[in-house]
Amino acid sequence: MGNKILDGTALTIAIIGAINWGLIGLFRFDLVAFLFGDMSWFSRIVYILVGIFGIYLLTFYMHLEDRAES
Repeated sequence: MGNKILDGTALTIAIIGAINWGLIGLFRFDLVAFLFGDMSWFSRIVYILVGIFGIYLLTFYMHLEDRAES
């Protein structure tokens, strides 16, 4: 894991996204839309960041393989 700030940011954004999806699934309540407006430019940026960092977190699987070999 190279950049701790990037890794921490990615994990934080992914957790926010996971909580939001949990709220949507359980209560049909979209926290991002509630806070920033339904598909406003800022809420779209939040959704895009969740997606980008989710893809970035896929690289953590490669790090798990590296640790298993050690």
